[in-house]
Amino acid sequence: MSRKIQEYEGRDVTVRYEVKRCIHAAECVRGLPQVFDPDRKPWVVPDAAAADQLAAVIMRCPTGALQFERQDGGPPEAVPAENTVGVAADGPLYVKGEIEIVDDGGSIILRDTRIALCRCGASQNKPFCDGRHAEASFRDTGALAESGPRPDEYEAGGKLTVNPAPNGPFLLQGSVEIRSADGSASFYGSKAALCRCGASNKKPFCDGSHKEIGFVSE
Repeated sequence: MSRKIQEYEGRDVTVRYEVKRCIHAAECVRGLPQVFDPDRKPWVVPDAAAADQLAAVIMRCPTGALQFERQDGGPPEAVPAENTVGVAADGPLYVKGEIEIVDDGGSIILRDTRIALCRCGASQNKPFCDGRHAEASFRDTGALAESGPRPDEYEAGGKLTVNPAPNGPFLLQGSVEIRSADGSASFYGSKAALCRCGASNKKPFCDGSHKEIGFVSE
């Protein structure tokens, strides 16, 4: 996987920006406009805010395009205690937790705590969202085809592996809570197959439609 990462070194914090994973959610610009200004060069000025403030805003970036490294001895980003998948209305799957994206052979493609996965099938940076759901006129309310209360035996946390199956769904293994777009419903489990072709009638879950439409993941 080709990765273009820009680095902005400050006195207390180094900010890293992975261009292809950014979908312009603009959490950074809204949170600290004095640091993040797309109309300025360089567009990131780490020393324009306190280190703790800067780290907190970067952790609000839902795609993981922004990362930080503390140079002042401050704490790194903590791994979330629970793995969650937020289903965005008309948009991607926002995943948070102890995430490993792996290929079919089990090799790790990426480790992160925040990612946005394409579920419309149109991204040119698969398995990640690149914002093309808008151009593709992808429509889905983000409701859950399956839902239920949190089981008593459910144990949150631990590693969540995501395998983007070739020409197929996202195969999830590990404790995970999948949340509807409006936050009113959740699915809890240790395995799930989530649609990434955009055609499933059981969104966000896979129903095999990728075969019918000839979905190609590369």
